[in-house]
Amino acid sequence: MHQSTAWVLLFAGVIFVWSLLLGVRKWQEMSTSSDGKAHPYIDIGHRAALLYSFATTMIAVFVQTSAWPEAVNFTAACAAVLMFVVAIANYTRLGLTRATVNQMHNPPKHYRAALAANIIGEIGGFLVLLVGFAVARL
Repeated sequence: MHQSTAWVLLFAGVIFVWSLLLGVRKWQEMSTSSDGKAHPYIDIGHRAALLYSFATTMIAVFVQTSAWPEAVNFTAACAAVLMFVVAIANYTRLGLTRATVNQMHNPPKHYRAALAANIIGEIGGFLVLLVGFAVARL
């Protein structure tokens, strides 16, 4: 296994543990709220972390099987995983602070730039790995 693959799998494990901790928080909120629900962004953060942990595991497979140099693969993977982490962190922050129930209402001025970075990081990072896989294996 490449060193970069091992790092990406570690990232997946850390994100998965984060999802489990958010699950505990979600359960605590559900058990103490009058309507039996957690704050929407605790719920979203929990679900996103679960999904992103498995997406990161899938990314590790592409890091391992891509034709590109290890540094290129690791950089591409880190771009995508960093965006996953930023999203989960933002959802967690919004849930813990109870700042809003819809981050799309009255977004901060930097929101468009953050969204563009997210698109480039997640989609661009994964496309680099996908093309690297296709070059190596097809």
